[in-house]
Amino acid sequence: MTGGAPPRHFPFVQFEFAFPLGPADGRYVTRATPGGDPERVVVLRTIGVPRRSRLTRSRARKREGGAEPEPVPTARATVIRLEGFDSDAAADAWLDDLARDRERLAAEAHTAARQLNALLRAHRAAAADPFVRDAVPAGATVVRIGYGAGEEVADGRFSAARELPPPSPRSPTRRRAEALVPDERLASILARREEVMACEELVLRAQADLDAGRPREAALQARIALEAALAELGSGDEAAELAGARDAVARAANEALAGDPSPPLQEEVEAAVVAIEAAIRRRRIGRGRDPGNE
Repeated sequence: MTGGAPPRHFPFVQFEFAFPLGPADGRYVTRATPGGDPERVVVLRTIGVPRRSRLTRSRARKREGGAEPEPVPTARATVIRLEGFDSDAAADAWLDDLARDRERLAAEAHTAARQLNALLRAHRAAAADPFVRDAVPAGATVVRIGYGAGEEVADGRFSAARELPPPSPRSPTRRRAEALVPDERLASILARREEVMACEELVLRAQADLDAGRPREAALQARIALEAALAELGSGDEAAELAGARDAVARAANEALAGDPSPPLQEEVEAAVVAIEAAIRRRRIGRGRDPGNE
């Protein structure tokens, strides 16, 4: 290519997941407002798909007594911002500056995941498929942040990129404690020594809506989670502390029937979700110390 302006470079966040996302491979344009200018392009592509003949031979070997696992394709999602850089130097400076700040790297990935989840939410509704799940950076096998020319990035390639580092390791004692508690509770639940409360599942859904930037759904889900928690936690201290959030959460849910709740009520919903989760944790700790629960 000779003459003309140099190609612009576009920032992107690229995720790779070891499970299908739902929508068909292709390019999807997102807009902030109806009829507004395109804001981002989300490119979905399935890579590493085994050929049909190989799949057939694999299944034949499996029927003959092998335990060989089937090859798993990778779902690649590239979220591209359409505000490009005019020069290599500007793009390099942006990426280098971002790479020096772990929190900014994580925030960039989180913002891109929200855009991806908006697409997945639309597909979930369009396909009426409740099993299309949200994607989070922690669930990706790889998270890359970088820049590249338009068609280059749309094709999954790039000029430069940095991989998001894994979460900072904590002390060995803390990691062991955090790993054992869920395992111990899982064993207790499977042994029917403990039941899972409805509010536990409901508050997780509310938290997922908050993380995905869905304030309407979060408010409605939080109201149900709060009512379930009040009923299931009984009249103890946990329920008494939660009762104070009832009015604000109810007002937020009522506003959510017509649109996003006001920012102050969104904050009340977030605080209520945190309070519900804390009350559930206290209940778990109390049961864990109960000799009759052994």
